[in-house]
Amino acid sequence: MLELTRESTTTNYVEIRFRIPIEKLQEVRQAMASIGAEEEVSSVPWEEVYPDFNARIALRGARKKEGLSQKELARLAGMKQAHISEMENGKRPIGKELAKRLSKVLKVDYRVFL
Repeated sequence: MLELTRESTTTNYVEIRFRIPIEKLQEVRQAMASIGAEEEVSSVPWEEVYPDFNARIALRGARKKEGLSQKELARLAGMKQAHISEMENGKRPIGKELAKRLSKVLKVDYRVFL
């Protein structure tokens, strides 16, 4: 059986999230602080979470998500299979126009390849 390795710091807390008009921000912050609420900033840039992410990984992942071989993707995008292989191995850059063609076939935003 698994045991907890440390005591939870949120035992008596609940996390809430809501939208308010910008002009009420300071008022709400003060009100929340007066009842013991803590503001938590938990956003982390994606580059820190996925430091190894790049266009070639995006291409391979999108291709596999669609269940396509390199040859099938090449045919649908109107290019050579060797070019797909070179892009996935970082030997050929993916330009904007090519990214747009690939994005239509792979159903992703073209900017993930840039």
